[in-house]
Amino acid sequence: MEERLLHYVWKHRMLPLRPLATTDGRDVELLDPGLHNQNAGPDFFNAKVKIGGTLWVGNVEIHVRSSDWYVHHHDRDERYDNVVLHVVAEADADVRNSQGQYVPQMVIEVPREVGEHYEELLRTDHYPPCYKIIPQLTPLMVHAWMAALQTERLEQKTRAIEQRARLKDGSWEDAYFVTLARNYGFGINGEAFELWAQQVPLGAVGKHRDDLFQVEAIFMGQAGLLDEAAVPERYREAALQEGYFQRLRNEYLYLAHKFSMTPMNHAVWRFLRLRPQNFPHIRISQLANLYYERRAGLSVLLECDTLDKARQLMQTHVTPYWETHYTFGSESTKKPKNLSVSSTNLLLINTIIPMLFAVGRHRQKEELCDRAFDFLEQLRAEQNHIIRMWRECGLEVKTAGDSQALIQLKKEYCDRRDCLRCRFGYEYLRKRE
Repeated sequence: MEERLLHYVWKHRMLPLRPLATTDGRDVELLDPGLHNQNAGPDFFNAKVKIGGTLWVGNVEIHVRSSDWYVHHHDRDERYDNVVLHVVAEADADVRNSQGQYVPQMVIEVPREVGEHYEELLRTDHYPPCYKIIPQLTPLMVHAWMAALQTERLEQKTRAIEQRARLKDGSWEDAYFVTLARNYGFGINGEAFELWAQQVPLGAVGKHRDDLFQVEAIFMGQAGLLDEAAVPERYREAALQEGYFQRLRNEYLYLAHKFSMTPMNHAVWRFLRLRPQNFPHIRISQLANLYYERRAGLSVLLECDTLDKARQLMQTHVTPYWETHYTFGSESTKKPKNLSVSSTNLLLINTIIPMLFAVGRHRQKEELCDRAFDFLEQLRAEQNHIIRMWRECGLEVKTAGDSQALIQLKKEYCDRRDCLRCRFGYEYLRKRE
């Protein structure tokens, strides 16, 4: 038996109808299998299970045999200390985490029909379960569901923006900056950029906004990138000899003392498998220019009544040093390093449009919400693996409104196997009766 088959059974809740129980006899109720983790660490994150009537929210690890826990050295790995349930096909040993605490275990069986069709399931698992019915759906029904999903996604992003405003004492100006910064992370460093933006004191920066060097010093310093330890050892000597790193560092230390600023830990930034143009140094320099040129303010955004104006608002560049560098001390061929068309489109989709919609809802200005929808319909659809999947299933995807709707469908319905709330799922079930 392969472990990934157990993953499949757990992920899709293909469990026996009889009551579930741990190996020590406690009842188990699966509420949410969690998010499947394809990288290092436990197999499923943030699962929800009731064990003996007590709700546990944590990670789930899956093995063919219990003893694999020790074979993989999870008993010495702190990342597995929050595993709330160990799911196995064969319980041949008790397991404990690095704190010596007993980890509850549950044995599951793979249904016979699942085993028989395993290879077929593997070939089609990357499609939504209802993919065969999609070519038979009426255009009217597809359009109605896509429109609802598009609104649902904007409402979801609105809730995130509202939460950022609350964290900033109700400042929608600050919430916009945090939202913009998060999306400058372009996925991989999104969390790090949001953490950084939360720690940038815009009130203090505003007192020096006429000096680009000081703005960049604060931005880089708060990111922890002016710590010598943040410079790779092979570039450290060159960075110190060039002088720009030290000038920024000295300026930041002065301003940090003046405004009682504390930098974040530089270790949160991710560089592995990251294209150089997406390095945080480049993106932060672009943001510094955007702020210095007074194009990172909410009032300026709300004045953009056409997509072209919004696109121009997002155009930015790096300061001269970064035209020949991607990190401190590592010189490269001179490039202006402006935002690409695709990067600008992503900022429009994930920052500009959600902010227009969120502010429109907050201020009860329907014209801002309508503008958000208009911009989505004017932008071309995104190109990613989710959109390619839906196209292969037979759906037409033309605009960013379409692609945002289908991303919402994949993440909030298909990945959760929440077919009963999906209109495609309803059609699929109805036709199988």
